[in-house]
Amino acid sequence: MLRAIGTGPIFAEKYGSNPPRVIFLHGWGRSGRDFGDVAVALAKQGVSSLALDLPGFGSSPLPAIAGGAALYAELVEAVIALETSEPVVVVGHSFGGRVAVVLATSPTAKISGLVLTGVPLLRLGPVSRGPLAYRIIRRLGRVGLISSQQWERARQKYGSRDYRNASGLLRDILVTTVNESYETQLAELRVPVALVWGALDQDVPLEVAARAMNSLPASTSLVVLDAVGHLVPTESPGSLVVAVDEMLQ
Repeated sequence: MLRAIGTGPIFAEKYGSNPPRVIFLHGWGRSGRDFGDVAVALAKQGVSSLALDLPGFGSSPLPAIAGGAALYAELVEAVIALETSEPVVVVGHSFGGRVAVVLATSPTAKISGLVLTGVPLLRLGPVSRGPLAYRIIRRLGRVGLISSQQWERARQKYGSRDYRNASGLLRDILVTTVNESYETQLAELRVPVALVWGALDQDVPLEVAARAMNSLPASTSLVVLDAVGHLVPTESPGSLVVAVDEMLQ
């Protein structure tokens, strides 16, 4: 059953009766339910966990301000401090993995390891400026030469699926986050890291994981899942159970 944690509030599903040893952070536009099969399997082994609905998704309301992974990391760190005094393994998928990496570099966060899957850890190329037509419309919109309705139609035409589906503060958060890259944080990590990647991931190609390995601790492992795409938590939950088991050992 979902319950509110702290004054955020962030809603989360608790699996198991003991303080959580594992924290699950979902991808953009998703919810903690993605990790249900993983969490149930771990609970049967006696490992309690907490699957969060990150602010703005699932049952959790938007944060008070727009921000990127660092803002979300602060909110998640507060949740962990409320739920347990022991270090936890954080499992992050896609957007949740961005948050997990920043969280693990906090000097006050009690993180014992990271399991990351389908995470945009770094950019493979320069930030896209968008089509010329949209750049012109955007400039006109910023100086008030077109209506807000015309500008929004352009956003819907040229924006990504996630951008089109977001609005207001959530859209501002998305724009902030997609322009982030985490080479500095990867180099600062001092906890064990396991990468679990779908070979068919089109949203965050395997090349991202391969390149990230150059910045991650030498002990980092990479497991590639054949015939699996971006949604590893739902497509291959057993692979995450194995990765978490190994991390807890």
